[in-house]
Amino acid sequence: MTSLVFDNHSKRFGKYYLPILTLTIVLTSFTMMTYATIVTVAVPNVMGAFGIGQDKAQLVATGFYISMTVSQLICMWLLLAIGHYYTYNISIILFLIACFIGALSNDFTFIVISRVMQGFSAGVLMSQTMIAVVQAYPIYRRGYALSMFTIGGVLAIGVGPVLGGIIIEWLSWREIFLIPIPLLIITFLLGLIVMPKSINLKLPKFDWLGLILLIISLYCFMTIFADGQRQGWFSNYVVSILFIGVLSSFLFIYKQLTFENKILDFSIFKYPVFTYATIITFCVGTANFGAIYAIPIFAQLIQTFSPIDAGLIMLPASIITIIALPLIGKLSDIWSPRVGSIIGLLCFFIGTVPLISADANTSFLFMMGFAILLRLGMGINNPFVAKAAISSLPVSKIEQATTTLNFFRLLGTSLGTTVWVVFLEMRTHMHSNSFTATQNGSNETSLSFLLEVRRVFGEMGISSVSQELSSLNYLGKVIYYQSNSLGFQDGFLIFAAIFAIAIIPAIFMVPKK
Repeated sequence: MTSLVFDNHSKRFGKYYLPILTLTIVLTSFTMMTYATIVTVAVPNVMGAFGIGQDKAQLVATGFYISMTVSQLICMWLLLAIGHYYTYNISIILFLIACFIGALSNDFTFIVISRVMQGFSAGVLMSQTMIAVVQAYPIYRRGYALSMFTIGGVLAIGVGPVLGGIIIEWLSWREIFLIPIPLLIITFLLGLIVMPKSINLKLPKFDWLGLILLIISLYCFMTIFADGQRQGWFSNYVVSILFIGVLSSFLFIYKQLTFENKILDFSIFKYPVFTYATIITFCVGTANFGAIYAIPIFAQLIQTFSPIDAGLIMLPASIITIIALPLIGKLSDIWSPRVGSIIGLLCFFIGTVPLISADANTSFLFMMGFAILLRLGMGINNPFVAKAAISSLPVSKIEQATTTLNFFRLLGTSLGTTVWVVFLEMRTHMHSNSFTATQNGSNETSLSFLLEVRRVFGEMGISSVSQELSSLNYLGKVIYYQSNSLGFQDGFLIFAAIFAIAIIPAIFMVPKK
């Protein structure tokens, strides 16, 4: 079964319509996720340019994902109000404006505003294109279509960091906002052709109060994670923000459960397969995109890789996954979703576990090899879970299910990245304090290390007074890098645990015959 609006529009193109539409969707997904991932290798440069720490720099990523999470809830209302054609093309134009704001900004605040605008557009476009896949393709080809939708995101995860690294090496972080603009223009032109026109003269109702409550709730929780470490977890400021966040969340949930006009239809969670799929999607969004954010930064800060090398870690993984996706899509139309999801989650888990012991001496090929497993996990898991979730519901619930599934995936992405950065800082600080506490006159290892460093500095012609200061400074740097490395390892352990937990609902994800 397909949507009538797409059926009517396809008559203009005949057999060529679905391939052109699929190309548009793949390019859109690729462009949006490229902008989402391209900044990961630029984070250290942005930190240096504006003199900020990880707690502020992560807003470049989380500002994008939070806005993306919220805006895709508006997508269905926009489609009902102005249709696919205007929703798609207006969103592309807004994204273009945001790119120029980011490139021309001299204040970090405007960088964040630019990313929020990009995230808003991306949320609408990602949700819309997924809905278009479901509406345009017949149900027996839906698994294949969803795998094509996944291609763009998987390719972007590999290409985005590499492209970002090249730009950082050859140009500057500002050009990151400008380089992918040609892709936006191409997608805009394709959208003019393939997106069907429809407009509702009577605007449908929308739960704007619910949306405001949700925004307040998300903002409060993100603020807590971003400022809690600096302000104090039990300070009046943090406690007040927590109270507002919890209250907003309860009011939002109450409104969705009791009012007819709602953003999220929680009634679809009475379908067990959809519930299991949502839990898996949330867990994968949390850990997978957290790892995508973490690995390039780890490669630069701990392994001292160049931005290009840090980006290249993910590229082979994406290429291999893309080659496999058409086959995975066909298998998702044949195999049980439980089997496919468990295989994908095991790939995630096996790809993450070795990173728990990664440090400054870990080889480039080691990181690249396990990145391949991570990407294959995404490529295998997503089509199986998405099709299982959508196929378990009545036709009237499909659009709402698509929005809900995307919401929880992006919610996991936003929370995962933010919480992980806070966790990284806390664990790094703990390890640093632990190491520092042992640096005294009875620590023979440190004394021997300092003597060896002083000897090397002496051979370099450095004066005895400077030798002592330089050797202590060098020891401090070693402690910092070791503490930071252990903090990253603890973070990767959390990712592995989340992937393992996600296997539990996957075991029960058996659709009714």
